[in-house]
Amino acid sequence: MTGRTDGTSRRIVAQHPALRDDIADLVTRRPLPGPGLDQLDPFLFLNHHGPQVYPPGNGGLPFGPHPHRGFETVTFILEGALSHLDSGGPGGTTHESVIEAGGVQWMTAGRGLVHAELSPDSFKRDGGPLEILQLWINLPARLKMTEPAYRGLQQGDIPALSLDEDRVTLNLIAGRHGEREGPVRSLTGVWMATLAIRPGGRLALPVAPGRRVFLYPVRGALAVGGEPAKPRHLIELDDTGDRLDLAVPEEAGEEALVLLGHAAPLDEPVVAHGPFVMNSREEIHQAIRDYQAGRLGGLPG
Repeated sequence: MTGRTDGTSRRIVAQHPALRDDIADLVTRRPLPGPGLDQLDPFLFLNHHGPQVYPPGNGGLPFGPHPHRGFETVTFILEGALSHLDSGGPGGTTHESVIEAGGVQWMTAGRGLVHAELSPDSFKRDGGPLEILQLWINLPARLKMTEPAYRGLQQGDIPALSLDEDRVTLNLIAGRHGEREGPVRSLTGVWMATLAIRPGGRLALPVAPGRRVFLYPVRGALAVGGEPAKPRHLIELDDTGDRLDLAVPEEAGEEALVLLGHAAPLDEPVVAHGPFVMNSREEIHQAIRDYQAGRLGGLPG
């Protein structure tokens, strides 16, 4: 096992299934929010798109221009490719990128922007496999109107740490692990990674008591603190332990792929309306007025 072996291991409190909610022809499952959990402060929302295979000559993803304010989006491209365009660049310019499989997009909506997430022309022409996760992370009141920002990371930009005699790969996106640091410096101290754990792999990660853990097994047989964790379920953990113990049984037929993050809870009011997440109803009304007046910018075309 890699990491600490003393202290107290986090335990599973509940497992929340990702419920099917397709968007047009895009296979979509959502564990958060769900019937048993509105939010996991500061984590607000997760969509799991795919896995599926698009045919040649497809229409691509359906996420044309739309606004956001008050939070951050983190998008994990597991398979396929994703084209990003937003109006949050300096002086009204745009951020634009195409991120391939294994990459991540980290967007801070802050005071507001308009963005689009579409398939690149090559994917619409040729088709292929697609699987994408998108996570929304709340911003505290003091940062809701911060300047927008965007970071597009290809797979090669993300440190892939080989642990437990190569049975665990930790793709470090934000925060530190040992002497390594992820390329994203979160405004709120969010730690974020994806994990590939092969059969027989084990990992112990320190997590300070009180920090909220976001754990979503995408696939594979995973044990958390010795208890089985279901794939495509948000695994809700207690907040008192100081260590997270993850393992995949030797007899498992495939490696487990896991989305893992942790952060300090904000403990602030949350008022959400579609693409806006603020602290009061009046702030939501102002966001709508600002968008309608064009103050969140716009995209070309």
